[in-house]
Amino acid sequence: MQKLNFPEYSFRFKSSENKTLVFDEIRKKFVVLTPEEWVRLHVVQFLLKEKRFPKSLINVEKQLKLNGIIKRYDVVLFKNDGSIFLIIECKAPSVPITQHTFDQIARYNLALEAQYLMVSNGLQHYYCQMDFEKECYHFLKEIPSYNKVSKN
Repeated sequence: MQKLNFPEYSFRFKSSENKTLVFDEIRKKFVVLTPEEWVRLHVVQFLLKEKRFPKSLINVEKQLKLNGIIKRYDVVLFKNDGSIFLIIECKAPSVPITQHTFDQIARYNLALEAQYLMVSNGLQHYYCQMDFEKECYHFLKEIPSYNKVSKN
């Protein structure tokens, strides 16, 4: 798999039916290794190792209903009180991050009401903080670490 713009992380791999599988420690199972999954696994490790969020606050690939349509988000990070802190949209490295990507995550956030958004294709990462009053988001250099979130 392609080298991504994240620190080096170690993963567990295995082969099955001519496919490479990788262990997802949040879902606690092996999943097919695709370029988007490679990015998603790196994002999760980034949250665990660099931002120090506990596994118990991370949710991966769950369904959400948006205007009666079932969608699936990539990663959601909760705060200790159960509210949603961050939604992350992952794309394969070959997929450029465009306005359409931000529109997609903003639509998800209409239902989820996260404080922060992150979009990554593994090579580029964008972080935003929501301004619900003005109905917009502001770009940030990074998202806060768990120790800053857990004190609020």
